[in-house]
Amino acid sequence: MKYLLTYLKGMAMGAADVVPGVSGGTIAFITGILDTLLESIKRINPNLIGVIKAQGIKGAFNHINGPFLLCVFSGILTSIFTLSKVISYLLVTHPIPVWSFFFGLILISVVHMLKQVKGFSIIRLVLFGIGVVFAWGITMLNPIALEMTYLNIFLGGTIAICAMLLPGISGSFILLLLGLYPSVLAAAKNLDIAVLAIFASGCVVGLLTFSHLLSALLRKFHDATLIFLTGLMLGTLGKIWPWKEVVSWRENSSGEQVPLLEQNLSPMQFEQLTGQSANIGWAIFALCCGILLVWGMEKIAERNKPND
Repeated sequence: MKYLLTYLKGMAMGAADVVPGVSGGTIAFITGILDTLLESIKRINPNLIGVIKAQGIKGAFNHINGPFLLCVFSGILTSIFTLSKVISYLLVTHPIPVWSFFFGLILISVVHMLKQVKGFSIIRLVLFGIGVVFAWGITMLNPIALEMTYLNIFLGGTIAICAMLLPGISGSFILLLLGLYPSVLAAAKNLDIAVLAIFASGCVVGLLTFSHLLSALLRKFHDATLIFLTGLMLGTLGKIWPWKEVVSWRENSSGEQVPLLEQNLSPMQFEQLTGQSANIGWAIFALCCGILLVWGMEKIAERNKPND
């Protein structure tokens, strides 16, 4: 049952990672597995060779918390390969409820994370502000168009997986900024083994390097790091705002016209400028679903805490 729950948390991370602007790291944090994930990944280092010699493959697998990692990454990959088409479809056909759901998810996650901070100070408030400004600035950047080469795919995977571990910074949005998101998503849909293998190699390199840094920061400067990460999450809300007007378009790898730059609108402005319904009722419902989902996860985590 424990491993099934971990697998489902991995699926939730994968589903979030498919959406540009939403971070799998956020899901990892609110489901209570981020620290374990970082610690487990950190154990995959050159010292593992000595563990293999002393304890064998099985001992080394247990040393890195293999069953946990297997469940998490199996869940992530399951979502990427099975939900990428569904989420892509929903973002095109029902964007407002989808973005509203994730807006509620991030909003309540900010509250959830602030509860973990034991005290506030001027320095921590400054770190919070820096996190907000940094994340907001990233979301305002204009996407670039990197050439679709194996080297760029590898580097994109390295950078994106680092962002994917951070609550608030979306790995898929980083790929979008680099101009690689459509290519990677198309590779996942079409099972392009060559592209996926190179992207996965970049992800592995990024995981094994960045996890050490983030784990050390959370261990030595827990509250300061936490409040900075919370600022990152809050700063991405502008990207997730449901009502947008497309300012410019780009052609994706399939030759289709998709949004390049967008600006946020109020629901009333959205109806006036686009002639489409703002779907406020559905937006509120989806927002509440996102909030209730995190609230429910928090209550379950609190109930299970004494047994950890």
